[in-house]
Amino acid sequence: MRAVVYSENGPSSVMQLVERPVPKPGPGEVLVRLVRAGVNPTDWKVRAGLSAKLATPEATPGQDGAGVVEEIGEGVTTHIAGQPVWLFMTQHGQPWGTAAEYVTVPAHKAVELPEDASYDLGASLGVPAMTAHRALTSGSVERIAPGSFEGVTVLVHGGAGAVGNAAIQLAVWAGAKVITTISSEEKAELARAAGAHHVVNYREGDPEAAIRDIAPDGVDQIVEVAPATNNDLDRAVIAPRGTIAIYANNGGDELTMPLRATFSLNLRYQFIQLYGIEPEQIRAAAEDVSAAVKAGALRVGAEAGVPLHHYRLEDTAAAHDAVENGAVGKVLIDLD
Repeated sequence: MRAVVYSENGPSSVMQLVERPVPKPGPGEVLVRLVRAGVNPTDWKVRAGLSAKLATPEATPGQDGAGVVEEIGEGVTTHIAGQPVWLFMTQHGQPWGTAAEYVTVPAHKAVELPEDASYDLGASLGVPAMTAHRALTSGSVERIAPGSFEGVTVLVHGGAGAVGNAAIQLAVWAGAKVITTISSEEKAELARAAGAHHVVNYREGDPEAAIRDIAPDGVDQIVEVAPATNNDLDRAVIAPRGTIAIYANNGGDELTMPLRATFSLNLRYQFIQLYGIEPEQIRAAAEDVSAAVKAGALRVGAEAGVPLHHYRLEDTAAAHDAVENGAVGKVLIDLD
């Protein structure tokens, strides 16, 4: 099979396309023939050695993907050969990821992809949708389903980003009133396409006043991508006993806050890294994301606010560079 590998941490140029044997699934695993691989910021950061140094002779990047189950490992009763699936956290806990024609994964990381769902969508779930799920369920609502967010107002910062887009779509499906912040009219159109009810350009006017005008009593839940720059705004617009769920460090690596003004609101700050949450939270995310896909509530494409950018496997370095340079939408690697 063809696979992209790297033997040292570094820039995208350390990756090379090679031939490797098709792996065999071990006990509890399935072998998946990839059709699409998704590229996320975590992929280039792992490759670059920003989160951890390479500890194996070589590695294949890629957490997310979609394809078809080719072979079943011993003890697996949940899958059948020929079954379309989407993959999540593929490279977590093993050196091989989805930038290859085949990959083996623990069976629970291969989730059934509905017949009417595209491989583009399947490869776009994983990190963005499951991170968005955890961010939304860090407060008083534990599961995402139709009606579970009725009466809840959610503020999503960076609504044109992959996680922000998924958070908008999931929250709208669950019945929330969704406000999002963006930095341009182009990104505003993407956020509206995702389903946001209200869009606030934080570079124009007074975003605090604009948000308070929409939610006079404050917002109940904030999905935060840039806490270092947004914390004063968050504290000004959140309702007492609200939750601020932080999943990234855009805009700065350190967060400071006035303690009395913060704890007097009885706020909850939830810091999120997908790879460290509890197994039951991972299961809940996979189940709820799958239900949203089946309901048609999670979508990709420009019409859903997620422009798609396709690359060939041999152009994986360019795909990584596109994500690192802030490509708007979803970067995918085609393997079919």
